Amino acid sequence: MAKMNFGGVEENVVTRKEYPLSKAQEILKDETVAVIGYGVQGPGQSLNLRDNGINVIIGQRKDSPTWDKAIADGWVPGETLFEIEEACERGTIIQYLLSDAAQIKLWDTVKKHLTSGKALYFSHGFGITYKERTGIIPPADIDVILVAPKGSGTSLRRMFLEGRGLNSSYAIFQDATGKAFDRAVALGIGVGSGYLFETDFKREVFSDLTGERGTLMGAIQGIMLAQYEVLRENGHTPSEAFNETVEELTQSLMPLFAENGMDWMYANCSTTAQRGALDWMGPFHKATKPVFEELYREVANGNEAQRSIDSNSQADYRVKLEEELRELRESEMWQTGAVVRKLRPENN
Repeated sequence: MAKMNFGGVEENVVTRKEYPLSKAQEILKDETVAVIGYGVQGPGQSLNLRDNGINVIIGQRKDSPTWDKAIADGWVPGETLFEIEEACERGTIIQYLLSDAAQIKLWDTVKKHLTSGKALYFSHGFGITYKERTGIIPPADIDVILVAPKGSGTSLRRMFLEGRGLNSSYAIFQDATGKAFDRAVALGIGVGSGYLFETDFKREVFSDLTGERGTLMGAIQGIMLAQYEVLRENGHTPSEAFNETVEELTQSLMPLFAENGMDWMYANCSTTAQRGALDWMGPFHKATKPVFEELYREVANGNEAQRSIDSNSQADYRVKLEEELRELRESEMWQTGAVVRKLRPENN
């Protein structure tokens, strides 16, 4: 673990240079990693671990579509693919990668297999941070650790196959064996992290819920929709409005931003764009910061977590979710987006 200076603030980070894959393999050589859940994070993390030579098994319901997906990905029933209870029994490290609602529902099933010395691994601090609401209270004689890739499981897998890494946070909630740090970091390297930065379960979930509802998904969707609507209301065509709102952002500017930062992106735009962006940054900051402050308060006081628990535990949750996603998918802006993506040179 090394100290790195981020804008004048020192943080603990672990890189693949100081913690190579060979070290992770050595630490995990006698472990059986049981990945419970094969939905959002499960496939990417488990496939990367498998490709990195770690002993991995999958626990999944046999009558689910994801059981078939796991088989398609090369997991073998009775050898590396099992029903959830059997996988929990076999695993020495249980990666609990179900949705937050499913974690609550299956906790009693999983908990009885958390025997002394095992490790319980999360990629989201929700269940532990809000344990009074979720009921997820681990036994005292196991390690409880977290590795949270800063992106989707799909991105984690794609970047791994490209030879790159997706940055992750790591945390130790409970160290019963004295091996919790090494287990967490070895798994973080094994799942394909670019580097790992230290956090705790509470900070992880507070930042994650804020980010998802903010600039990562909710805010960016709301801002893009607002600009698209204003352009359309003022006579611009769907194609022009979408290109100015989404396509130029994602295909031109964000890659520059990602490569060398916001200042470098500005330096590679026209002076007119620079001046306008600098002038309008202030009004947008002033308008949106109160919204982010309210969002963070709702996350910190547990209201946002409770809304998620109440909504996601309903029997018809997925039906309602699909209807909301359908409305999004069939909106003019995203129907236009589907056409624009087809017109990209790589698709012609």
